[in-house]
Amino acid sequence: MQALQDVKKFGTAPVFFTAISTILGAVMFLRFGFSVGNVGLLGTLAIIIIGHLVTIPTAMAIAEIATNQKVEGGGEYYIISRSFGLVIGSTIGIALYLSQAISVAFYILAFTEAFSSFFGWLAQNFSLPSWLVWLFAQKQTIGIPALLGLTYIMLTKGADLGVKALYIVVATLGISLLAFFVGTTEYSQTHGLDLMSTVADIPQAVNKIVTNSDLTTQQFQDSTTYLNPSPATSPVQQQDEPPSPLIPLGFFTVFAIIFPAFTGMTAGVGLSGDLRDPGKSLPMGTMAATLFGMIIYVFIAYKLAASASPADLADTSKLVMADIAWQGWWLIPLGLAAATISSALGSIMVAPRTLQAIARDQIFPTPGVNNWLSKGKGAADEPFNATVLTVILAGAFILAGALDMVAQVISMFFMVTYGSLCLISFLNHFAADPSYRPKFKSRWYISLFGAIACFGLMFFMNGGYAVVAIISMVGLYFVIASFNKDKKSIALIFQGVIFQFSRQLQVFLQKADKEQTKSWRPSAVAFSERSFDRLGAFHLLRWISQKYGFGTYIHRINGYLSRQSGIESKQCKDRLIKMAETTDSNIYVDTMVTPSFTSGIAQIMQLPGIAGTENNLLIFEFAKKNPEEVAEIVDNFKLIQALDFDVLVLGGSERGFGLKKQIHIWITSADYDNANLMILLAYIIMGHKDWREAEIKIFAIYPEGSIEEERNRFLMLISAGQLPISPNNIEFITRKPDISNRTVISQKSKDADLTIVGFREEALTHHGKDVFGNLDEIGNVLFVSAGKQKEIK
Repeated sequence: MQALQDVKKFGTAPVFFTAISTILGAVMFLRFGFSVGNVGLLGTLAIIIIGHLVTIPTAMAIAEIATNQKVEGGGEYYIISRSFGLVIGSTIGIALYLSQAISVAFYILAFTEAFSSFFGWLAQNFSLPSWLVWLFAQKQTIGIPALLGLTYIMLTKGADLGVKALYIVVATLGISLLAFFVGTTEYSQTHGLDLMSTVADIPQAVNKIVTNSDLTTQQFQDSTTYLNPSPATSPVQQQDEPPSPLIPLGFFTVFAIIFPAFTGMTAGVGLSGDLRDPGKSLPMGTMAATLFGMIIYVFIAYKLAASASPADLADTSKLVMADIAWQGWWLIPLGLAAATISSALGSIMVAPRTLQAIARDQIFPTPGVNNWLSKGKGAADEPFNATVLTVILAGAFILAGALDMVAQVISMFFMVTYGSLCLISFLNHFAADPSYRPKFKSRWYISLFGAIACFGLMFFMNGGYAVVAIISMVGLYFVIASFNKDKKSIALIFQGVIFQFSRQLQVFLQKADKEQTKSWRPSAVAFSERSFDRLGAFHLLRWISQKYGFGTYIHRINGYLSRQSGIESKQCKDRLIKMAETTDSNIYVDTMVTPSFTSGIAQIMQLPGIAGTENNLLIFEFAKKNPEEVAEIVDNFKLIQALDFDVLVLGGSERGFGLKKQIHIWITSADYDNANLMILLAYIIMGHKDWREAEIKIFAIYPEGSIEEERNRFLMLISAGQLPISPNNIEFITRKPDISNRTVISQKSKDADLTIVGFREEALTHHGKDVFGNLDEIGNVLFVSAGKQKEIK
């Protein structure tokens, strides 16, 4: 391990040069004049500013995250996967890798454009055979050897020589830019520009520029032809044809074409595993490259506007920077070659490291693939196998030659990556994790703006490709999730965000004036020490709280709090959590160590409610074959009623809840306060998918003198829509003095899967635990006592 650390010798410079060489790339040479020619200097400056409203927050987000945690190999992927979790992180990571790998092909194809003028000169001045002219017109003629050369560098010398080569190409790029800035033209001598007054006019001009955004699909395709020209339109074959006419383009269309010029500031992050001090080098190198690139682009735009007419600038058939620069006929093509090959070099250094990091997280379906891709070579752990696969992928796209559509979809993946990095920074601010203490701090509103801007600009740039990118990533997520079921736990950052939402919501609801309403919603607490051998109370709670209310399940551990009982408590809680997950339950579970039932009742009655609501319903259970267990409930009922809790006591039978087809509700003249709660509970339970085929039947037992009155009352509730039940499902029974109600219930509900009956405090005072007896012949019985009468709306 120490030997591996010793070879990680890169400092800040490789981060800066990798990023700046990617920022100052092909688009700068091939499309910046096009931008100035179409939307003018002010429009181009506005594009630079808007573009950096995305890239600067992203660079700040990377700087912040990198100074809080150690960034291992994989760079951006490592940050995203350790923040969002491996499944979401690897989804974005694979898209990022494809972007980086195909970018190699894109940059190499742009690199071939540096040779177009030379091949055109050869074709014009020498009598070449037609097959050779055709060969020169093919981008693969230069592209494939260039890719093989980069492959040789990476596979034989690794990142060390890659960085040294990076210094050479960046120096060449600097010389070509210097030649461009010192160059003069006849136009620049006759048309002067005042830079300060031009910048001052930006705000007044932006609105006018933005409103001019009409462009047909064909015009957009025409405008992008030069980056990836087909053989039929290459400079070699059309050297004698006049330049294409100027096509006026809209602001956001030009923005979509130019924006890739500002990306690349995260390229250096992929070297994180090879840096001596990533926490220092990543933020310094990334921020410096982003700001330096922005300044260079401002001066390039000004120089272009001052040195050539709009028509010449917008003409994509020639390299206008070569006409402006000193010795531009060879220095600018050389600079273009340096810029594009350096971008390709940066991508071919970073992409395999991203793939290697993904494989080391065991994301791919088979261990063999993960092991092969994750293997490193030498003391520096060079991603040899991942580099081979990256080169093969890039070579395939170079041979295909047409990257217009793919390049735009790939740019969407980059935007998703940048937006994710900004979102991670924002969520870390919001989650307020005490362990999140970066040395460099962005601001939450800057990160939030960057995230919104990234995702919003995707649709401004090209809505169709944005949709394709999003659908592709959603599909990729489900594929990865299906092969990595063990990695789908919620990420720590989301847990922190949920915690903050919950905390803020609880405080808000507690402080807010509570709306006085007669609508009742259950906020239930179930309390049992037989959680694992009698599941009735657990199931009842999850049915009640699944949709209409909130539920907390407390497993009682009899005894005093100690180290041993604490261990037992944790083990029981883990079992309860697994039960809740297995049954897909929306309940909160916990344990309580208490020496007596009474102290446990006193504690659970004081538990804070969920989502700002006070707990209002207690659930207990007992086995009907062992009625002695109900004695504790009877003894503590006055304590419960003192706080007006509704109480449910489930009498469990060996039959359990049966087939979950029939719910019987028994209402008597003594259930004036209980009746509505009993009906509401039945409908709440039936709303759960486990009871979707069930039906409710109401039995009303009343004295002969009042039965008609009660019948009319029920029918009025049905006709008013307050009782969603057919009159055929209500049976009115005249109470007979020689037959007890329990006898009638036992006869009528012997096939019911759940029987609901009411009870009152007065009955407990006179009859004690016998209130819960004499129903042994039927299945599970739910005894209901309402603290206050409920209203059915």
